[in-house]
Amino acid sequence: MKGGKLIIFSAPSGSGKTTIVRHLLKQEELNLAFSVSATSRPRRAKEKNREHYYFMSISEFKNHIKQDDFLEWEEVYRDNFYGTLKTEIERLWAEGKNVIFDIDVAGGLRIKRKFPDKTLAVFVKPPSVDELKIRLKKRSTESEDKINMRIAKASVELATAPQFDKIIKNYDLDTALEEAHDLVAEFVGAKTEE
Repeated sequence: MKGGKLIIFSAPSGSGKTTIVRHLLKQEELNLAFSVSATSRPRRAKEKNREHYYFMSISEFKNHIKQDDFLEWEEVYRDNFYGTLKTEIERLWAEGKNVIFDIDVAGGLRIKRKFPDKTLAVFVKPPSVDELKIRLKKRSTESEDKINMRIAKASVELATAPQFDKIIKNYDLDTALEEAHDLVAEFVGAKTEE
């Protein structure tokens, strides 16, 4: 596999990484394309296959694991697998794009280890675990049990922050967006207006 750069944004759920990634994708000078992950979790109401995720059954996902089709994969929660298909990265690189990921902490670090010179790994740090819980509740997409599972996992994920190249503290969204843009622009060598 050869091609453009890889830009990873990882964080506990509710930290704002998806908002940051969506903002960066709109910045044409960065030449970014989004890596759509595969998952075995059920599709939510407004999600579309091949746009939000490649939705698969657990057996399909496990078959892809056996075929070594993933760049990285993880069972994030019981029977909820997530992974990055090698074909997805190859497709985006063939289009001449830099690939941006909105990915869990373990998967992000795996990609960084496989492509250390091509990867910028950014950890998005929330103001606090209490703020995370508030943000997750505001989404109204998950049960209280799921939210509690995500909060429990967040403490473990926060401990991995020092393993990333950069940490963005998302206390103020506009500041975080600007910092993310500057980091990515420098990494990909984008010309930006002063």
